[in-house]
Amino acid sequence: MTIPSKFLWGGSVSAAQVEGGWDEGGRSPVQIDYAGPAEGTGLRPVYYRAADGSRGIMHQFDHLPEGARYEFFDDVDYTNHEAADFYHHWEEDIRLFGEMGFTTFNTTVSWARIYPHGVAGGVNQEGVEFYRKVFTLARELGMDPVITLYKYDEPVWFEETYGSWENRAMIDEFVAFARTCFSEYRGLVDKWLTFNEINVILQWPEGCRLLELHNQLVAAARSVQVAHEVDSNISVGCMIAGQCTYPFTCDPADVLAAQQSMQAGFFYCADTMVRGAYPHFAKRIWRQMGWDYEVSAEDKADLLAGKADFLAFSYYSSSTITTHTDGVELAAGNLFWGPKNPYVKASEWGWQMDPTGYRYFLNVLAGRYPDVPLFDVENGLGAKDELVVEDGVERVHDDYRIDYLRDHITQLRRAVDEDGVPLFGYTTWGPIDLVAFTTGQMSKRYGFIYVDRNDDGTGDLHRVRKDSFFWYKKAIASDGANLG
Repeated sequence: MTIPSKFLWGGSVSAAQVEGGWDEGGRSPVQIDYAGPAEGTGLRPVYYRAADGSRGIMHQFDHLPEGARYEFFDDVDYTNHEAADFYHHWEEDIRLFGEMGFTTFNTTVSWARIYPHGVAGGVNQEGVEFYRKVFTLARELGMDPVITLYKYDEPVWFEETYGSWENRAMIDEFVAFARTCFSEYRGLVDKWLTFNEINVILQWPEGCRLLELHNQLVAAARSVQVAHEVDSNISVGCMIAGQCTYPFTCDPADVLAAQQSMQAGFFYCADTMVRGAYPHFAKRIWRQMGWDYEVSAEDKADLLAGKADFLAFSYYSSSTITTHTDGVELAAGNLFWGPKNPYVKASEWGWQMDPTGYRYFLNVLAGRYPDVPLFDVENGLGAKDELVVEDGVERVHDDYRIDYLRDHITQLRRAVDEDGVPLFGYTTWGPIDLVAFTTGQMSKRYGFIYVDRNDDGTGDLHRVRKDSFFWYKKAIASDGANLG
């Protein structure tokens, strides 16, 4: 990949969390369409009808019990059904991003809009044209889109037909979906990501999850090859959930635990996708998770031939790990948890905010993967915002969000300018309020743009520019130099 001559600034969203229009435009349901918001900081519930007729509850990424079926219930508010209603407000929202000066924009192409019932059901042209309009306007407003193919939103039709990603039939389905996107949006999008935060599957310590992950890694590698066949100018990156883990003490056992946590949580996927082969420590992880598998020669060849052109990642917070469990208070985080770090502050949701760790993490990636450029596709702060009216004008004073982003962009600049980290872009999560992935709440707000929508479904969805909107506009215009 050729690194863009100008650093890319923008924001990142996902189709399932921002679009709404869940049953419009030919789209079919996805798992989180059946999920409601969580209470507090817990994980959101996904509802289904059990084989015995009772109502069942599971969490995202769980598989339906035998004989169960997804079902909607009248007393549940399904926040993803409407979300921020980007499906109907896309032009207004893209123009607001343009007003901030975005030079890039990241979203997902919803698989359920393009192939609502798999390849056998055919391409949904209405879905194809929806994204063509979005990408065209983004281009006209000066954005160089970096678009993701998958963020946990395959049609439930696949689960009903194939069971899950344990079935290798999903590989061909995904590659066909990728080929369609690369072909349809050729000339509009030349930077793609395959699987968003592909490493989240490793949070479930079962061998079958490693098989699901393996099939996704192969699907991603084959998609890279297809992209280069469609257009040699297309670059395809991987996207890994950022994990920055420190030893909680200087006990050598804690230091080893931190190293192994980083290996399992981040390097396992990143090494495979960037270097083209499973790392040396993979077999240890397989033994620990009870996975007895022999990777075929064909899959090894695909992984090597389909190495990612660049490495994308998220970074929100750091975590710690220890072998000493007595009296340890745990902290929350973006899929990674551990003892509370007394040297950093925490957000309302308990995520440990660590801008210095951001610079450290960027340097770790640059040192481990010197042959590929880096792209930060997610960084941001979820918080409860208050909409106020001053002199007849609606405002949101979110200095806490500005402080978080200022501290992280400062460390980003130091990593790039002082340390020489080859980072070519930065997109905040998310530039407009959307449904939080882990909790399903609209009240956990990330955006520069306030969306009048609440967890209980009230609100008219109108948009309000927050204080951070104008701050980020100045930051972009100065290439990250004016952070006052």
